[in-house]
Amino acid sequence: MDLQIRNELQVGDIGSIVYLHGFLYAKEHGYDYTFEAYVAEPLAQFAKRKNPRERIWIVEGNDKVLGSIAVCEASKNEAQLRWFLVSPELRGQGMGKRLIQSLLDFSIDQGYESISLWTVKGLEAAKTIYTSFNFILTEEIEHNIWGGMHSEQKYSLELT
Repeated sequence: MDLQIRNELQVGDIGSIVYLHGFLYAKEHGYDYTFEAYVAEPLAQFAKRKNPRERIWIVEGNDKVLGSIAVCEASKNEAQLRWFLVSPELRGQGMGKRLIQSLLDFSIDQGYESISLWTVKGLEAAKTIYTSFNFILTEEIEHNIWGGMHSEQKYSLELT
């Protein structure tokens, strides 16, 4: 498969990223449609901001979005990792690590001192990738979201 990673949003990308998240999280973890709204709203805001300290990486193969990751400005000194997902056909091939490394390099270049992300307890493959880059679990909140009880987890990494 001929893969391309690009940083420019194109027509259809927002819908594809929302769909991929919604479909895969429903299939693999039982999430309901409210998860799509959770992804869609801040992704749309990101697209409209066009902040030069923010960037998205879109993995495309055979004219289809197969993965994504983005960095958003949480504050002058803190970045947030968002919308990290690699489709099943690309998992286990190093794509996730490649995306995170690109995001960390960009974040350092932008002068961020730290980066954080929110994920959900039980996503072991993602947790393994995060901890391999020295992200540390710093917060956990259990609540009823996306059709069930889930423990959201915040991971953080000091960049300086």
